[in-house]
Amino acid sequence: MATAPLPLHDILLRRVLRLMLAILMLNGAAACASLPQGVERPVSKAFAAPATTPLGKLSSTLRARAQAHSDSGFHLLDTVESALTSRLALVEGARHTLDLQYYAMHADASTELILSKVRDAARRGVRVRILLDDFNSAGEDAQILRIAFEPNVEFRLFNPLPGSRGSFVGRILGSLHDVQRIQQRMHNKLFIADSAWGITGGRNLGDAYFGDDESSNFVDLDVLATGRIVRDMAASFDRYWNDELAYPVQSLLSPEDLDRLRRRAPQAPKAPADAAVLPVVAPGAGTRDHAPMDLARVRMVWAPSILLVDKPEKIAAAENDPAAGDTVVDGLIGLMRQARKDVLIVSPYFVPGAQMMAAFADLRERGVAVRVLTNSLASNDAPAAHAGYARYRRDLLRLGVQLHEMRADPHGAVGLAGSAADRSGHGAFGLGGSLGSGIGGSKGATSKVSLHSKAVVIDRSLSVIGSMNLDLRSQLQNSEVALLIRSGTLGGEAARLIESTLARSAYRVAFDDDGLVWRAPPGASFGDARSEPEASLRLRLLVRLLGPFAPDEML
Repeated sequence: MATAPLPLHDILLRRVLRLMLAILMLNGAAACASLPQGVERPVSKAFAAPATTPLGKLSSTLRARAQAHSDSGFHLLDTVESALTSRLALVEGARHTLDLQYYAMHADASTELILSKVRDAARRGVRVRILLDDFNSAGEDAQILRIAFEPNVEFRLFNPLPGSRGSFVGRILGSLHDVQRIQQRMHNKLFIADSAWGITGGRNLGDAYFGDDESSNFVDLDVLATGRIVRDMAASFDRYWNDELAYPVQSLLSPEDLDRLRRRAPQAPKAPADAAVLPVVAPGAGTRDHAPMDLARVRMVWAPSILLVDKPEKIAAAENDPAAGDTVVDGLIGLMRQARKDVLIVSPYFVPGAQMMAAFADLRERGVAVRVLTNSLASNDAPAAHAGYARYRRDLLRLGVQLHEMRADPHGAVGLAGSAADRSGHGAFGLGGSLGSGIGGSKGATSKVSLHSKAVVIDRSLSVIGSMNLDLRSQLQNSEVALLIRSGTLGGEAARLIESTLARSAYRVAFDDDGLVWRAPPGASFGDARSEPEASLRLRLLVRLLGPFAPDEML
């Protein structure tokens, strides 16, 4: 008889307890683990003539058709279907290069679908470069590294950890002698074709980001971009790709190493035929037909834009080291300070810190409305981050900041734009999606909802969408990337997506004489709450356990 999957907070609790026990038993045992020396990193650059490609010519045609003065166009990807099919369209349309930069890539059905198309592109002559932060590439997820051994594919791991790839705990144990470096991660997310079209936003690659995870799915947001701004995205990719912290996969392990790791997993399915990239994904998983998006029919908003991106030196910098310069989050705080009427913030992990709190205080003194959508405890996949946010909750409310927390119940949450079926003719799950089927079926309809979008809309005319959270980890520890777009059209669209969720799928947090209260939206199918709504006693106790021991900058 099949057993139901463990709730996410149970899994997290068990991981924390196992990690604490392992550290106590093996403290210092792995200090000898180290990274290889003298690694060769051949320098390569992004494709330099995007205008000559079919994708580049399509961009020019769309711009001329719109009679646009701005040199860059944008389209919000607010459903899992559009997020997936847009990536498939870029892979299909690429003729020269594909550049992928991610924090996490999970060995599951959605990644198999995307990587199989990427591999096919490499086999037809497209140069593929994949840059992945190395924190998560252990255990089953290490199998994604197999594509590094395909012809015409280059794969580098950023800021690798020297510990064993057999398990997540083993990786941490192998790096205990360098805790600071464990904390500093490349969180950037880029998907670029021929330097002509690109995607950035909150999504990593994995089932949970495309509505197909059995236990928890992320509500997320990306931006499809074309034109001059994509060349800036490609230049940013090059800077990270050629950095000394980027290690070719072949310098860290071999195909035989991956075979040995796979044999450790007793339930791993037999490797499918050549059609599959990932041997841990059962044949037939995630094979529901997805036609690539027709880019020629996408409504692009042409607008002035800037790429906000942290320098890779931020990862290697010591605390308070000025080498990394101003960060994406620093710039975002400065932009928010210039608001005149309204600031809308979507941040799944929201730990503001002193600098951001001072900015909010200034905004409120000038009468600027500040509204924040973040995760509730029940919807948060990182309970420790919620503990950090909870420290600021009452002070934020006293300033007059409006706090809204996402529901975890999929039957009541609809994403950031109501029902995608109303607009696109198919169920989807994401910013703009109802909880319909994901890429492989209907798992998304019953799994927990967790907010993962990262966006700020200022005065409905300035939108910042990218990989950054408004927390001290994004500000001080991780590298981030975001698009800053000045457009009333796109800003209004993003604001409507957010406000739809506030009106239908999120609690508004307030306090009265009896303490905090979570108020349901008018007409909602769910009611008010007097304690963390939908969160179990075990989860509340876990947050109380973790909260006092973790400083804000580590959450």
